[in-house]
Amino acid sequence: MKKLKEYEINIAKLSNKMHQYEFEMDDSFFNLFSDEIIHGGKLRADVELEKSETLLTLHFDIKGTVRLTCDRSLEEFDQPVDVQEDMIMKFGPENKELDENLWQIESDTQQINVAQHLYDYIVLSLPMKKLHPRYLEEMDEDSDNDILVYSSRQSGDADNDNDEDDDDDDIDPRWNALKNLN
Repeated sequence: MKKLKEYEINIAKLSNKMHQYEFEMDDSFFNLFSDEIIHGGKLRADVELEKSETLLTLHFDIKGTVRLTCDRSLEEFDQPVDVQEDMIMKFGPENKELDENLWQIESDTQQINVAQHLYDYIVLSLPMKKLHPRYLEEMDEDSDNDILVYSSRQSGDADNDNDEDDDDDDIDPRWNALKNLN
């Protein structure tokens, strides 16, 4: 995986300050991942890495376009991508993900590879329904600015919200006794 080496950052030799990195992502980058969502693209990622004694703070700024397949017509089209994400990597006894943007890495880690993080941020920025831009234009022309609101409420639920105080006599008397505790 020689191509993945391009996305490695040697953190062992870095001093405790802000560092800047630039990564170019093209079709060969997306071929490294077995996912069929993105067929290619041309993006640039600017990564700011701030190193301190106990953690690394990374800020990703990714801009460019990716090639997707339209869900309606199965035509390929270019989708613009503009992503800003932050990630914190703190030093600890083992490597593990603590949260979606918080990772723990071993204290003796020599280098980190940001390729998977870049790919994940790009994929997560894509719309759920991938439509060719011409279909989006048609949808805009067809809509008369009507907004449909769907609710999961049952028809009788709205009445119950307003009548909470009226139903006090239906409550078990033991609960009424608890209301007086203050």
